[in-house]
Amino acid sequence: MSRSGPRCLLIRHGETEWSLNGRHTGRTDLPLLPEGEAQARALRPKLAGYQLEAVLTSPLLRARQTCAVAGLGELAVVDPDLAEWDYGDYEGLTTPEIRQDRPGWELFADGVPDGETAADVGVRVDRVIARVRAVGGDVALVAHSHVLRVLVARWIGLDPTVGRLFVLGPAGLSELGWDRGQPVVQRWNLP
Repeated sequence: MSRSGPRCLLIRHGETEWSLNGRHTGRTDLPLLPEGEAQARALRPKLAGYQLEAVLTSPLLRARQTCAVAGLGELAVVDPDLAEWDYGDYEGLTTPEIRQDRPGWELFADGVPDGETAADVGVRVDRVIARVRAVGGDVALVAHSHVLRVLVARWIGLDPTVGRLFVLGPAGLSELGWDRGQPVVQRWNLP
């Protein structure tokens, strides 16, 4: 692998009550469940081989807790652009509940009333990517499923809506990097 920039680790927060139940959890500030804390602790040995120059975390509690429990708290800087998608009127609802009133609704294609679209989230993550690429070494981002899915699409130069194709599990760890000067997905949802 040839590199043209820093590696970027993506870490989704551990399990919360709403993520366990499939509820869209944007700006509601929920803590990790005990299972989520255990998932975050399990990240420690996976992260041991990285020499991180920076760690950026969402301002939301579940991401900050994951960051701390995973052993990254000392380096962490809160980045508001890593907050989860603003689900507006759909905050706290499941996809099946939303589709009762809006059959065929799809978050990445349709966005949400009084919330964000994929393009809105794309603008935020483009700023994060610029900050990551300005760092001289590897960076970890601790955030949320949908914002990180948009980020991976933008990292490799795709439309924000393509994020629908990248699924992240709770406390999922993925690695973005470089191959022959091109931004790539190196590893996804490491076990």
